[in-house]
Amino acid sequence: QVQLVESGGGLVQAGGSLRLSCAASGLTFGSYAMGWFRQAPGKEREFVAAISWSGGGTHYADSVKGRFTISRDNAKNTVYLQMNSLKPEDTAVYYCAADWSFSVSSLIYDYDYWGQGTQVTVSS
Repeated sequence: QVQLVESGGGLVQAGGSLRLSCAASGLTFGSYAMGWFRQAPGKEREFVAAISWSGGGTHYADSVKGRFTISRDNAKNTVYLQMNSLKPEDTAVYYCAADWSFSVSSLIYDYDYWGQGTQVTVSS
């Protein structure tokens, strides 16, 4: 049974930082590209960042480029999202997802498994 469990969300002031983690189990983690998505109230889920199976390739949404960094530790079956210079518009539930692919994708339907999400709230 595949499980993706996000952690690290919380309440932070604008300009602050948070580091999200996603621990994976039940899959060969090193064979999957990993992605982070987010969904704000009343909005559709949107792509945030993705990283290739090796960690050698990354892709970011324009809205987070230069502020967020995705990374992974295949020995720990964990993917991270370091979020700096947070803005109120970053407030959302953040989801990690796994894509059985050698490339990175920003498309929701490419991803095979999803976590339950972790809330990030940025106050102004």
